[in-house]
Amino acid sequence: MTEPHLQDPRELYYRHEFPDQDQAAPALQSEMNPQPDCGETSYEGHDRLLNRRVLITGADSGIGRAVAIAFAREGADVAIQYLPGEETDVNMVATLIKEAGRKCVLLSHDLRDEAAPEEMVAKAVEELGGLDTLVLNAAQQIAHKDIADLSMHQVKDTFMVNIISMFAIVKAAEPHLPAGGAILTTSSIQGFNPSPQLLDYATTKAAIANFTINLSQQFIKRGIRVNGVAPGPIWTPIQLAGGQPQDAIPKFGQNALLGRAGQPVELAPVYVFLASNEASYVTGQIYGVTGGESIN
Repeated sequence: MTEPHLQDPRELYYRHEFPDQDQAAPALQSEMNPQPDCGETSYEGHDRLLNRRVLITGADSGIGRAVAIAFAREGADVAIQYLPGEETDVNMVATLIKEAGRKCVLLSHDLRDEAAPEEMVAKAVEELGGLDTLVLNAAQQIAHKDIADLSMHQVKDTFMVNIISMFAIVKAAEPHLPAGGAILTTSSIQGFNPSPQLLDYATTKAAIANFTINLSQQFIKRGIRVNGVAPGPIWTPIQLAGGQPQDAIPKFGQNALLGRAGQPVELAPVYVFLASNEASYVTGQIYGVTGGESIN
């Protein structure tokens, strides 16, 4: 009798202390040790998103990169927003998308720029020949142990990148999105169980969860589903450019119930499902991928 293919989730992926490291912003995945697993060699597609036209923000590295790779291998053409300075990482993603036989459009935009959302949506529509799916994933995360050390300039930037840009991108994309399309957001465990050193970031992630649920009620009238994903501690470049206190990096994620940080590839199937026709009866939901911590 053939035995089932079972894998102990505690033993999958990297589960040791991380080497002490940091990077100046914008941090690059290509310079991380160890490099995150975004499914570059492992993700296999099954045409679940065949010929979809997708815009993904923050897709040069981390979760967005894993989603871009998965979507392309599921048959989608992908437009990728990335922050200027992240060309090394985004060119690697573009190569993988093209190797999957899909079109890749690169959009170098800083989401702190009020003009960025309309410009990138317009280019994505032009280059892809339309737009039916949004993955709103880009984020700024900079830790400060005390509100006294948190500048209002940072607060404004964090809100601009993390949540205000979502409003603007959706408004710009709305005329182009057809029935059957999907909007996906990236919230966080921080939106439900916040860490005090991530005051501004956690606040925006709670707002994203509310935005997602509220927006779903408007868009379902047009046959467009809206859902979100709430990751737990995931090994991505955002952690190294001030996203965590420097002394927290070695043990990052090891307090999770699974005993390790998550890898971006572990989130990709959830985004694929939520974007696909298989999730036809799913809208207004936040899916936790947290390593065991509850978002309820």
